[in-house]
Amino acid sequence: MKNCLLLISIFISVMAFAQPAAVVRADAAFKSGKYFEAADLAVKAYEKISPKNAKALALKSELAYKAAYSFEKAYDNEKAIDWYQRAIDLKHYDQNPYVYFRLGSAYKLKGDYDKAKTNYESFLELVPNDNQAENAISSLDDAVFMKDNRSRYTVKSELKINTNGMDMAPTISSNRGNAIVFGSTRQATTTSGKDPITGEGFFNIWEVEIDRSGNWSEPKLFGGDSLNTEHNEGTIAMDGRFRTVYFTRCPSEFKKDLGCQIWMASKKGRSYDIPTKVVLGVADSISVGHPLPNEDGSILIFSSDLPGGLGGRDLWYSEYERRAKTWSTPVNLGPEVNTAGDELFPTYAANGDLFFASTGHKGLGGLDIFRSAKIGEGMEFGAPKNLGTPINSDANDYHMTEVDEKNGYFTSNRQGSKGTRNLPDIWSYVLPPNIFDLKVIVSEVGGSSRIDGAIVEVTEIPQDPEEGEEKQDTVIYKGTTNASGEIFWDKKPDGDRFVNEDKDYMVKVLPLEGYHESGYIEEFSTIGLGYDQNFILEMNLLPKTPIVLPEVRYALGSANLQVIAGEINSKDSLNYVYELLEEYPGMVLKLVSHTDARGGAGTNAALAKRRAQSCVNYLVNEKGVDPSRLVPEGKGENSPRIVYLKDGDYMASKPSGEFKAVELTETYINQFKSSDKETFEKLHQFNRRTEGEVVRMDYVKE
Repeated sequence: MKNCLLLISIFISVMAFAQPAAVVRADAAFKSGKYFEAADLAVKAYEKISPKNAKALALKSELAYKAAYSFEKAYDNEKAIDWYQRAIDLKHYDQNPYVYFRLGSAYKLKGDYDKAKTNYESFLELVPNDNQAENAISSLDDAVFMKDNRSRYTVKSELKINTNGMDMAPTISSNRGNAIVFGSTRQATTTSGKDPITGEGFFNIWEVEIDRSGNWSEPKLFGGDSLNTEHNEGTIAMDGRFRTVYFTRCPSEFKKDLGCQIWMASKKGRSYDIPTKVVLGVADSISVGHPLPNEDGSILIFSSDLPGGLGGRDLWYSEYERRAKTWSTPVNLGPEVNTAGDELFPTYAANGDLFFASTGHKGLGGLDIFRSAKIGEGMEFGAPKNLGTPINSDANDYHMTEVDEKNGYFTSNRQGSKGTRNLPDIWSYVLPPNIFDLKVIVSEVGGSSRIDGAIVEVTEIPQDPEEGEEKQDTVIYKGTTNASGEIFWDKKPDGDRFVNEDKDYMVKVLPLEGYHESGYIEEFSTIGLGYDQNFILEMNLLPKTPIVLPEVRYALGSANLQVIAGEINSKDSLNYVYELLEEYPGMVLKLVSHTDARGGAGTNAALAKRRAQSCVNYLVNEKGVDPSRLVPEGKGENSPRIVYLKDGDYMASKPSGEFKAVELTETYINQFKSSDKETFEKLHQFNRRTEGEVVRMDYVKE
């Protein structure tokens, strides 16, 4: 009996210690950052613990949280959501409120903003006034706005480069811009087995070239065995001469708590020498990575969880002291760039601005790409701007690399990535050219009549060539206006556009019979325009007939310019003449005034002359027109006006549709003298007018 009791006691003891051993293994994998292994171990340990008391429930909730966090880091967001929710169901928030924050972020990564907001708010109830959570909630509205207001970029996954594994952080590797290097977990001769963090192969650095037809070559290991090892080699950058490379290496050594490191190597012929570690004076357990050198390699920006940061991983920089051959103590880039979240994957734009990815600034999902403008000559950058959709998405988007102002690459694990796990892939982006078109409308001066058959000539003005470039040819195209006086240019037969980006254009109407040759030219430019534009130019020709001016009125028997509040301001009408003279500096204009038929012919002739002189006086004395450009003339009552009758209404301008032209003779007007006093006065007023006649177009100021 004693022996039996001893055996039972031993069995119970073994069972009692079996569960903690599973927990210990899960905890060890989690603490060492081996998340792919930790997720499976945490789930198994969770399943072995019986929820018999509060202590056991607390342990299960902790294991659920660690499983969720590990699934998240191993790119399995759906399982992460499931296990975060289990941890919440087991009240893990009592010991770790951040379970709500992480579940909110997981839902945000999925694009489920309502559930994300609910969990962020639950977190804030436990941790009031947390800046990161408040920022995350406010960013949800911004995310909806960005989705509804896509930028003009188009993006695509580079399927010929990507594999079912992880392909990320593309960087230009040649001064011609036709090759990129990137990190990939695809099978390589330098490594074997699986990375315990991701469950994929170990990262190596690969290179691929693109030919003029846009076809990618077969990827090959970059730098051979000198750069790639059995460890993870990933994010890589180069100096401005493509002679020195900087890259991230993350050692994976058993039972050693080692952070990632930055290494560098210089080019020797076609290969690289043995890499050396960039010593930044930080502990081995601190991770430094994602290196970004400036042009000459004297300053290195990198991402790190160094103490003294703003939270998570921040962007720091260090300067190389050439005499001592050492790197200075790292300096944080500051709160304009860094946040309580993570700032990672810095790269330079062509103009020196800083691209980087962040979870702390307002964004759409996980990591979003931001751009900070370079300020001054130092290491100061402005407020980051989210690049919006479609560059950013609900997923993780990072490591923007510009080829030029309109093309480049980045990394994303959004929908459309290769494989079934939505692992990071290399994506490319293109900014399509802005679409411009041109409509020219040709009318007679005054705009009352459009001109059919006018020949319009458009000249593309060549830009001054840069040093070493050939001078561009002058491009000219012509067209003829239609019956509506219009001509429209958009696409050529081959699909190219007539009006293109970053060009200056000159438009003129060629001489046309019956019209004065004015030399009138319009110019427009697409230089610097960042949006589509429909250019509409209205151009006028001067007919060799009297010019109908806006109405200038006079009271009966008076030569004073009539001004009636809310009805007529004759000075405003004469301002049109002033603008006409400004537009045509060679014009000499005769101002011809008329009277109605009432009164004697001699009296009316003198009155008409005074009216014309009133117009000249205003333009000379109040507008500063050279009097030698104006000729006053009075024609009295001798030239009745032609008006147009349509639907019982008399109009000065020719209307569309059916109408009747009427000459306002004294006999015609007198038929309304007793029957329709209002029409009688209106028709007389039509005759009291001033018209313009072009004398010549070759005036030159003495």
